[in-house]
Order: sequence, then C-alpha cells, then structure tokens
Amino acid sequence: MRILNCDSFQLHEFFETDVPSYAILSHTWGAEEVSFQDIQNGKGESKEGYQKIKYCCEQARKDGIAFA
Repeated sequence: MRILNCDSFQLHEFFETDVPSYAILSHTWGAEEVSFQDIQNGKGESKEGYQKIKYCCEQARKDGIAFA
C-alpha cells in the first residue's frame, strides 16, 4: 500500500501489518485532479485538486495522523 506522508508529501510504501494509521479522502474526480505520477514527480501543486489533498493532510495532522 502506498500512502502519502502529510509532512513531506512523499509517497511511502507499506506492507501488511506495517501499515500505520492514515486519513482517507473521499472525493469525486474532476478535470484538475492530482495523479500518482504528479505526486511522484512533485508537479501536483499547480492543479486545483491539490487543495483537497493539502486540506486532508492538514486535518490529519491536527488529528495526530501522519499519513493520508
């Protein structure tokens, strides 16, 4: 499983029992969503959908959760 570190915005891969707690963002896809490749390449910030991910991570950190 790959999940996003809310501090570094880097994807981390975890296996089975090693998966930490993480926040879930439920949304519908629009024209300007951030893709896996955008996150990998560090190019997602220019897309509108980035704000949803940023807000999700901000809320996760407030709740003491490091990943989304």
